[in-house]
Amino acid sequence: MKFSRKILSAALSVAMVMGLSVPAYAAEMDGKVVVLHTNDIHGYYETTEEGMGLAGVVGLKEYYENLGAEVLLLDAGDFSQGQTLVNHFKGVNAAEYLALAGYDAVALGNHEFDFGYDNLLKTVDALGGIPVLNANLLKKGTDEPAFGDSVIFEVAGLKIGVFGLNTAETQTKSSPSSVKDVTFLDMQEMFDVAQAQVDALTEAGSDYIICLAHLGVDAESIGRRSTDLANAVTGMDLIIDGHSHTEMNGGELVNGSLIVSTGSYLANAGVVEIDVATKETVAKLISAAEYAESIGVYDEAINAAIAKDRVVVDAYYAGVFATTLVDLNGERDPGVRTEETNLGNFSADAFLYVGQEYAEAEDLGISVDVAISNGGGIRASIPTGEISMNTLYTVFPYGNTVVLATITGEQLLEVIEASVFCTPVAVGGFPQVAGMEFTLDVSVEYANGEQYPNSTYYAPANPGSRVTITSVGGEAFDLSANYTVVVNSFLAEGGDTYYTMTEASYVQDMGIIDAEALIMYVDSLGGTIGVEYAEPQGRMTIVGEAAPVEAAPVETAPVVEEPIAISTELYKVVAGDSLWKIAESQLGDGLKWRQIYNDNKEQISNPALIYIGQELVVKEK
Repeated sequence: MKFSRKILSAALSVAMVMGLSVPAYAAEMDGKVVVLHTNDIHGYYETTEEGMGLAGVVGLKEYYENLGAEVLLLDAGDFSQGQTLVNHFKGVNAAEYLALAGYDAVALGNHEFDFGYDNLLKTVDALGGIPVLNANLLKKGTDEPAFGDSVIFEVAGLKIGVFGLNTAETQTKSSPSSVKDVTFLDMQEMFDVAQAQVDALTEAGSDYIICLAHLGVDAESIGRRSTDLANAVTGMDLIIDGHSHTEMNGGELVNGSLIVSTGSYLANAGVVEIDVATKETVAKLISAAEYAESIGVYDEAINAAIAKDRVVVDAYYAGVFATTLVDLNGERDPGVRTEETNLGNFSADAFLYVGQEYAEAEDLGISVDVAISNGGGIRASIPTGEISMNTLYTVFPYGNTVVLATITGEQLLEVIEASVFCTPVAVGGFPQVAGMEFTLDVSVEYANGEQYPNSTYYAPANPGSRVTITSVGGEAFDLSANYTVVVNSFLAEGGDTYYTMTEASYVQDMGIIDAEALIMYVDSLGGTIGVEYAEPQGRMTIVGEAAPVEAAPVETAPVVEEPIAISTELYKVVAGDSLWKIAESQLGDGLKWRQIYNDNKEQISNPALIYIGQELVVKEK
């Protein structure tokens, strides 16, 4: 194997230079199981400066295997949507990549449903038999899991039970029509099924239990977060989390369960080392930059598969969509999910323009008054300069159509009030608007009314308590008036917090894809997004100061390693040493063996003594 030859060659060459008497490099992690985990890849499979790519993940897997560890490779969801590389193939090729990489099990995230349920079935089929674990996702009208619930792996003599969960927020974070064939168990029902999974896996002889939990830790998810799960369910050793894109380097210990998460986009890979004899666990993140510097080996088969698809995608999305004279802010937080932004203004303006043009061309005889573009539908920022078609479909990836819907002023107020229920905490439903102005007072607590059907969200008990709509179309807002609103089809179906849109008295799907609406609008501007979009245009005013959100209690995860004693002398090499051991004991991380190699390859006169970390260091054993 090319990888092992390269690693062992490096180790042996250093051993010869330094006189190390340690040929057994591959036995460094005998008796260890490494759980290598990913989450929220969102189509970022290519290796870049910011992300190690899937080829790097496979390289890391082989790296640990060559150290003598047995490796489980797991993913906690949102692997099939995000970049045009996978969106163009509706996520099916992402599943093929995971199968080629040799993943042992995956959980589905909410974005696996974005291309519809029938397409999800094709995606699952493309995984090639990788267990899909979501114990709280049931076939509609049954108690039977829609895919799978749990599996037991026997690794290095250790029985590891793995089960999965997916957030019930999927019901509205994906189009409601995409989840009509399944039921999500939520909150206490989810906790009950999780406890049942733990008990069954324990009874089946599992020594160690892992939950793949696409739940997250965001405040908007209170009651169904991974921290809430850990506090409600006993017996889980490890929770591999996703959904909130949270980096947890070292993990967080909650009620005896270690919660880990890599962040997103393969900026990091997660590594959990389990001692087979003691079950002691150490978790860490390895960044893309650290991996490139310390190891830098990437799987050629994965790269070849991705490169083949990249050729197709680049050809399809060739060309320039527009030019922008200003940076357009599509960041999550602070950004399109927390406040008005210029990119939010632009997208809402595009919807309003297309809606008004359509109503006039079709002689509908209605006034199109307002447009709403949900912040969660805007996936990235756009820098100054030319905007490629690839960028356009990356920022607006979902392929939703644009819809006209007529609602009352009272309903419009409820829509806006519900969509900012947790602001200033980020939420995907946050409204970027055109044709209206409103004020939000975040010092007023949102009071839950009735829970919306098939949703994790609640109607406002007192519409207008936090939000005051000051004008629509330049005129005073009227609760009793009818207003025609332009939204994407996701919102028209009641996605995110927008259930009230399903009660519209008039609905017309224009059949125009959201990204195409932006193209039409830019064409009307002469192909250039000008300085009028340099700053947000003051369509919403946020006042007051929100009460702080209390975080779940978190213990600091214990780090299981020997104390490091370092003095400013040379390190004395002894029998049984290797570069990995020296880096682990002296620098706290075995992956820094290459740093030691580079520091010593030309400057050591005594082969029994080496430099550590650019200083003269010695540790007598």
